Amino acid sequence: MSSWTADDIQDQTGKLAVVTGATGGLGYETALALAGKGAEVILTGRSDSKGAAALAAIRAKYPNARITYDTLDLGSLKSVADFADRFTAAHDHLDLLVNNAGVMTPPTRQTTADGFELQFGTNHLGHFALTRHLLNSLIAAKAPRVVTVSSTAHRTGQINFDDLQAEKSYKPWKYYGQSKVANLMFALELQRRSDANGWGLMSNAAHPGFARTDLIANGPGDSIFGRGAMLVRPLLSHSTQEGVRAQLFAATSPDAEPGGYYGFTGFMEMKGPMGKAKIAPQASDTAVAAKLWTLSEKLTGLSYPAIARAA
Repeated sequence: MSSWTADDIQDQTGKLAVVTGATGGLGYETALALAGKGAEVILTGRSDSKGAAALAAIRAKYPNARITYDTLDLGSLKSVADFADRFTAAHDHLDLLVNNAGVMTPPTRQTTADGFELQFGTNHLGHFALTRHLLNSLIAAKAPRVVTVSSTAHRTGQINFDDLQAEKSYKPWKYYGQSKVANLMFALELQRRSDANGWGLMSNAAHPGFARTDLIANGPGDSIFGRGAMLVRPLLSHSTQEGVRAQLFAATSPDAEPGGYYGFTGFMEMKGPMGKAKIAPQASDTAVAAKLWTLSEKLTGLSYPAIARAA
């Protein structure tokens, strides 16, 4: 696994994938690699102009790539539902969903279109809702996978049920950590529920280490952490192309495991050889995961039914 790269991805011809946050960074590199191996890929994002640029860039490298772009704002439950309606009207199954998009540490509290704290609402609830809307399409596929991108920041995260939306007090890193531990808990709980209900999904997760994407520029920016991150980045970070390896492995490798979590094994998992990542104890708390799941259903207005997979 440590030497695995995107070149090792098996032929993906005939597979259909949806990648969130695919107009730049890790999402773009994920879509590029999948398209290069023959998958039909739907890139999603909030900016149509960035979507068009991403399509053009992929086609410049792979002229025969089967790629499209569709608008999806994970900070709006209506946008999520509208995207899912368009998808299910056009496709009868979905082989791969990569829950990649994310918001990182806005310096002041912001909210989604539905009034949720921006990081929790976008990073977790948006993907929770999207996966539910696309569940039947996933179940209809032969060997469906859902990959959810977490972060090493999940280790400091706790689900703060007493102030889930940061209405009492907002600290950027505290609520980023909450959203990232929620991502990992969702991936693990989705696998447990798939096993219990016969959905036939493989749900796993990955993190990119300290990848040189634009998240820091768009997140903490001129904060103490943002400036500090820029100083240590040359020593402790790796490229986006390196950082995306873990989620591509989770998405495509025959060796990826249900409920697996993949990242990097160097200092603090920031870079280094790829391997199984460390799961913080709180992310493995099944009671908290079940409580979070029930609350997420309530907040999104979407229930995950116990549906048996067709034989």
